[in-house]
Amino acid sequence: MTDAFQPAPEVRVSVADTFGFESTLLVDAFAERNDYVPDLDTAYVFNREVTLAVLSGFTHNRRVLIAGLHGTGKSSHIEQIAARLNWPCLRVNLDGHISRFDLVGKDTISIKDGQQVTEFQEGIVPWSLQRPMALVFDELDAARPEVMFVIQRVLEREGKFTLLDQNRVITPHPYFRLFATSNTVGLGNLNGLYHGSQLGNQAQIDRWNVVALLDYLEPAIEADIVLSRVPQMRSEHGSKTVEAMVAFAGLTRNGFEAGDLSTLMSPRTVIAWAENLGVFERLDSALRYAYLNKCDPSELALLGELYQRCFDQELDGGQ
Repeated sequence: MTDAFQPAPEVRVSVADTFGFESTLLVDAFAERNDYVPDLDTAYVFNREVTLAVLSGFTHNRRVLIAGLHGTGKSSHIEQIAARLNWPCLRVNLDGHISRFDLVGKDTISIKDGQQVTEFQEGIVPWSLQRPMALVFDELDAARPEVMFVIQRVLEREGKFTLLDQNRVITPHPYFRLFATSNTVGLGNLNGLYHGSQLGNQAQIDRWNVVALLDYLEPAIEADIVLSRVPQMRSEHGSKTVEAMVAFAGLTRNGFEAGDLSTLMSPRTVIAWAENLGVFERLDSALRYAYLNKCDPSELALLGELYQRCFDQELDGGQ
């Protein structure tokens, strides 16, 4: 593996063969990997509609925003598509510590030939713009306002980026691509689930060419993923237990949508529950450490009912 960047994709690959669903499309791909290509997850399951949306970004340079609840695999979808296309990918989590200087760049002081000199250090955006790179802004709705305005400057497909401090205009590389993920599509923290989410600038939301919505997987597919992540559960009894775990998780999601629960189980939590089972041995103890201790105590009675419905046994009330 090398960190050298190939100037352009050299091959085209079949969507059907690469992503496992029916399609006649061929998409651009690089022939070799480099250090910025994500690791391949061979067990990953792709959502057809979201995959086609992301592929439109890679192939047709569309600006793609994926929205959905936590744990649905928004960022992973982009990274795993990039992994199969050997496309360099840089993922940036827009938490409250990411600033305008991180994205644009800033002057830094260094020592050259024994002399103190001031040099401009490029930020994430200008560095990525000049390379065949898929730049992914994760948790877009958690970004600070000044960061959002920096992003807005690169949302135009052929948009150039001006470095005012350098009196320099950067033209994007022909194979630079831009993606983002979001929990709320700019609607803010309406249901209290995503503290720190900001109301989005609708002028910026409008600049995303493609907005795809990603929901949780079908129960059978989710169960297969859990078994692939926790192979020690691959037995007749273990498989039935995982199916019941996924069913329980689905009931928590229904309860959340109905307003009866404030915390839902994501597929990530189900996997943690299955992994905990190998450590704590008891199903209810493993659940408590993975999920129940995150919940409002007033909701434990309802969760106990859901647990009994799925496993035909009482949920232990201990800590």
